[in-house]
Amino acid sequence: MNDDLNQKVKKRRTFAIISHPDAGKTTITEQLLLFSGAIREAGTVKAKGKKSNKFAKSDWMEIEKQRGISVTSSVMQVDYDGFQVNILDTPGHEDFSEDTYRTLMAVDAAVMVIDSGKGIEPQTKKLFEVCSMRGIPIFTFMNKLDRDGREPLELVAELEEVLGIDAFPMNWPMGMGKNLLGLYDLYNQRVELKNDDSEVYLPLDDNGEVEGDYDFKQSSIYTQALEDAQLLHEAGNPFDRDLINRGKLTPVFFGSALTGFGVQTFFDAFVDLAPSPSETETEDEQVIQPDDAQFTGFIFKIQANMNPAHRDRIAFIRICSGEFEKGMMVTLNRTQKDIRLAHTTQFMADAREEVETAVAGDIIGLYDTGNFQIGDTIYSGKKSVQFKPLPQFTPELFMRVSPKNVMKQKSFHKGIEQLVQEGAIQLYKTYHTEEYIIGAVGQLQFEVFQYRLLHEYNAEVIMTPLGHKIARWIDPDDLNPNMSSNRNLLAKDRFGNPVFLFENTFAENWFKDKYPDIELKSLL
Repeated sequence: MNDDLNQKVKKRRTFAIISHPDAGKTTITEQLLLFSGAIREAGTVKAKGKKSNKFAKSDWMEIEKQRGISVTSSVMQVDYDGFQVNILDTPGHEDFSEDTYRTLMAVDAAVMVIDSGKGIEPQTKKLFEVCSMRGIPIFTFMNKLDRDGREPLELVAELEEVLGIDAFPMNWPMGMGKNLLGLYDLYNQRVELKNDDSEVYLPLDDNGEVEGDYDFKQSSIYTQALEDAQLLHEAGNPFDRDLINRGKLTPVFFGSALTGFGVQTFFDAFVDLAPSPSETETEDEQVIQPDDAQFTGFIFKIQANMNPAHRDRIAFIRICSGEFEKGMMVTLNRTQKDIRLAHTTQFMADAREEVETAVAGDIIGLYDTGNFQIGDTIYSGKKSVQFKPLPQFTPELFMRVSPKNVMKQKSFHKGIEQLVQEGAIQLYKTYHTEEYIIGAVGQLQFEVFQYRLLHEYNAEVIMTPLGHKIARWIDPDDLNPNMSSNRNLLAKDRFGNPVFLFENTFAENWFKDKYPDIELKSLL
């Protein structure tokens, strides 16, 4: 064990922010950056260590700015209170859940943002289940306390009933909306008063009352909060750090990301309670410890054109063990090819800087010329390492796609090739005519794909809907092209593997009855 490396790893906090669209996920990300000193005002992100006035947003892609939603995972590194914090802001829109699922494989904790006016929404439930499956700690932030919302006790009860996780309220709202007085902080034994200029913290006495004489103590809002706090103390779940670490108990915080109220209290508790990077299992069930001397990591995301002026491609890597040093040699397990990591970067939204060193838990970007694929493992030294595969979704919607202008075939092909490598869109070709077909989980992915082809590659395309299809793969040795019919379109995926696109379940079952010896496989 390397003591110096171990100390560095212990200071890492790597987490994803998950939520339903519009719950305030991106807003809370920007508030966290604000409190870390990385930015000067919410809504703008300043490059770390730079004195320029150039700002970036955490939603950096143009279509995200236009539609007001996140469709890619932003990665940001900040220093906070002696900790190196890696924040991954994930797409909230369900059409981009595959990107979010993969991102959740690269973090040690999750922050779940819930709109206190709406409670648990469908996408939040889906993402929670992924976190729960991995057993990662979940911290809950009940947002939008600056507006009138649902009763706090009702929200906490719903959290436990719908998600099946125990909750421990870390603080409790004293009113909400226009009547918001502040937060009764059970964890820190204080009251945090709402104040426009600065935070005001008042300590509690042994009876849980605010010490001193204040007018607000006569308010029914304050006395109600006291009663609720007493009820939570007597009947609620006990605080248990081990259960938090195992994802069985979620600490619940209330606040307003828009105004920043309660966010710093939340972040202070988060860096204190969230785990540092832990072990990672390999495909052959070996366990890699974060302070192992051997450098290892895996690619969980590829993003094209983060800097449109340079047409670059970045492969995002989660470091699992050891220490990265600029210029080091690593082996790409899939190809057994040796690669020098000379051009690497860390991020502040779309602002970036060269990284000299990084350790387990950190997320770094590798400039990629086509070497990497999502799910790739890289490692230093002679000992081969292969981490478990990342989840892949079988597309459900399909489109034929062709260039509108045949003179721009080159831009069209380059754009498709690069965007497909990001993993949100799957590429197929019809088996005989080699027409392009793209598949996706949701309609919005097609819109983003079309928009980016036009604006990043100057390639206008014609897209013809094929509708819902059931994609099933077949062993090439079992294939007879005559198996194809008007109910099951035969195509090849981008690696040349044959795949049938069935019209519906009836067509798939008909095929199975006709060819009982043929095994059909789905991508899972």
